[in-house]
Order: sequence, then structure tokens, then C-alpha cells
Amino acid sequence: MASSAKRRAVGLGENPEEGENSSDDSPEEEGDDSDVEEDSDASEQIDEEVIVDFEAHAISHNDFSGIKKLLLQLFLKAHVNTSEMTDIIIQQNHVGSVIKQAEIPEDSDDDDPDEVFGFVTMLNLTERKDVQCVEELKELIMDQCAKNSTQSVTEQLEKILNDNSKPVGLLLSERFINVPPQIALPLHKQLLEEIAEAQRTNKPSGMCHYCLMISKTCKEATKSIPARGGAPKEEHMFINAEEEVLL
Repeated sequence: MASSAKRRAVGLGENPEEGENSSDDSPEEEGDDSDVEEDSDASEQIDEEVIVDFEAHAISHNDFSGIKKLLLQLFLKAHVNTSEMTDIIIQQNHVGSVIKQAEIPEDSDDDDPDEVFGFVTMLNLTERKDVQCVEELKELIMDQCAKNSTQSVTEQLEKILNDNSKPVGLLLSERFINVPPQIALPLHKQLLEEIAEAQRTNKPSGMCHYCLMISKTCKEATKSIPARGGAPKEEHMFINAEEEVLL
């Protein structure tokens, strides 16, 4: 499964043509010309436009480091065994995909052709209720719910997580911030097909009664508080744009 989504990394810098014209018009100065050449090279590199194609691959053991890095990004400073969770994700590779660069040019400086730019999978928390990383994750979720929600909601969530008759699945969808959101649609469609097939063949992480998702959000820094009307309303933006639609 391939995606035509592309990312564009365009740096901010001085226009090379303007830089050349200014150097021709300015008088010569004494000093080392190497500094000028280095600045010119740096400007050319910053202004370079890079187009990268991404595509999805089945999860393999070679993806351990890349997936774990993304999990650490998700569970930042949280007490969750990301190594164990990565092992589980790889073990159930019949469900989920990793995002990699479609083609790497021969003159590329990238030494790792298997670099993982993102991944998506479904982890059945009910099936693995006695696994350390799953129990740590559930504890983290309950703590956050207790801090940010009402007691009734917290009690309801706890009941859902402890009800073995209605499995709870954790949707994990992580990627680097420069990977475009357009790639999410084909990835999620593929994931749904794989989950349905897992249920049909009685493999782990089949269909779940509930789907749980951890979404990362950000908000614009408040510059000043208006004199009238109180503090401005905080608007949260989703890091993964598609999650706003899913929720």
C-alpha cells in the first residue's frame, strides 16, 4: 500500500540570486574568503526544496528502534515499558503498518534505509490485561482521567477497562510531525481491514467493543489577557489532524 502524500521542507533564508548580486556590488574586504563561501553553501542548503514520497510497509523486527522512539515521544516522561510494548506490536504484525520513505536516492546522506517515520496499529488491552506495559498504560490513563475529568467519568472508564466481556482496543497512530496527514486515510482503512481479518481468523487484536485513543494537542501561547471579558478561550489543536475527525 502506497501513499502519494508528500512533505515539503522549505527553509527560510536569503535568496541565492540576491546574495550573488549583493556580493558583486559590494567592495572587496580583507579577510578569509572561506567564511563567505561557507555562508553561501549554507544558504543554498537552507533554500533547497525536498520532496519525499512515503509508503506503508508491514511491521518487522527491523522496526524495533523506530517504533520505540515514537512510543517514547507519545509516553514522554510516563512510566510505561515502551520496549515491551514495541515487542508486542512486532509480534502482532498481522495488524498495523509502518511508514517509510518510498525511495532513497543513491546520493542521500541517510544511512538508514529502514528508518520509521510513523506507524499505526491496534493493541487489544483486554487480551493482554496481565502484561506489565498494558497495566502501566491503564494506570496512566486512569490517573489522567481522574485529574482532568469528573468522578463519574473516571468510574465509568474504570468499569470499561475491567470488563473482560467487552474488549477495549488502543489505537496507536504516531508519526513525525513533518509527515503529512493525508497518509492517515489509507493507513486507517488498511488497519480496519486487517482487524476484521484478525477477528475472522481468531488472531490477536481482532474487533474490539471499545476503541481508546490517546491524542496529543497543543494550544497557542496567550500573549495578553483582555481588560474586559476575562481570559480568552483556549482552543486546542490536534497534532495529528485526522484525530479531530475521529473524535
